[in-house]
Amino acid sequence: MGELIRLDTAYHDTFLAAMAEFAAEGRTGEPTMVGDDLATWTGRWETPAGFAEYVGTLNDDALRVRKEGWVLCTNLWWVEDGEYVGRLAIRHELNDWLLEVGGHIGYDVRRSRRREGHATALLAAALPIAVDLGIERALITCDTDNVGSRRVIEKNGGVLEDERQGKLRYWVDLTER
Repeated sequence: MGELIRLDTAYHDTFLAAMAEFAAEGRTGEPTMVGDDLATWTGRWETPAGFAEYVGTLNDDALRVRKEGWVLCTNLWWVEDGEYVGRLAIRHELNDWLLEVGGHIGYDVRRSRRREGHATALLAAALPIAVDLGIERALITCDTDNVGSRRVIEKNGGVLEDERQGKLRYWVDLTER
């Protein structure tokens, strides 16, 4: 199974292949980190210099807020056997939008690697990191029609609170981890 790592330019080729998969799903420009990154970085991250800038920017998100309205965020990648499989974002706190629909933790697994258990393992690996960041209860959301993500969150201890704006809102108690 894969592992969570700090973003690394060594995964350039497999990262670009994954981003092409996300773009083919129509994710470019959607109000998510993948959607925003596709809209912002496509045409730049294809070069080694552009990719290094992208990786540096995301690694710095834990130290500074990248955009107005965003919060500090630890970004990590899920990799397996030298391949980029997915991404994870742990937001250090909740602003109004994150409390309503975004949550503390967001993750994406590339289409070609879904249904292999990566999302469940990725989220499980993220929870101790959230604890280290001082998060006692993590809000994790998913689209109401995303059955796979619902299962991932529930397998990791998520308890459904409610539905808002087409998102199911789950809380994971981290105080006993």
